Amino acid sequence: MELDFEGSVYQWRGPSPYFFVRVPEPEAEALHDVAHVSYGWGMIPVTARVGRTEWTTSLWPKDGGYIVPLKDAVRRAEDIEDGDVIGIGLDVRADL
Repeated sequence: MELDFEGSVYQWRGPSPYFFVRVPEPEAEALHDVAHVSYGWGMIPVTARVGRTEWTTSLWPKDGGYIVPLKDAVRRAEDIEDGDVIGIGLDVRADL
C-alpha cells in the first residue's frame, strides 16, 4: 500500500525530544485495514519519503490514528523545522 499526504511537523518534548507528523484521518483509516502487518504494539513498518530522502521506520499508533517519527538525519537533510507543513510518502512494508 502506498500513501501520500501533507502534514504539520510537531515536537514531543520529552526527556529525548522527537518530531512527528500525524497521518490524516482518511489515510489512517486505510492503514487500519492493513494493520495485520504490525510487528507489535500496533506499530506498522513503512518506507517513508520526504523530498529526496527515504528511510525505514514504523508508524506509531496514537489516539486511534498513526504518527510518523522524523529522524534527525531526515530533518537535517530536508531542512525541516517544528511547525513546517511537509509532504510525506509511505510504502507499507509487508516483508516481515
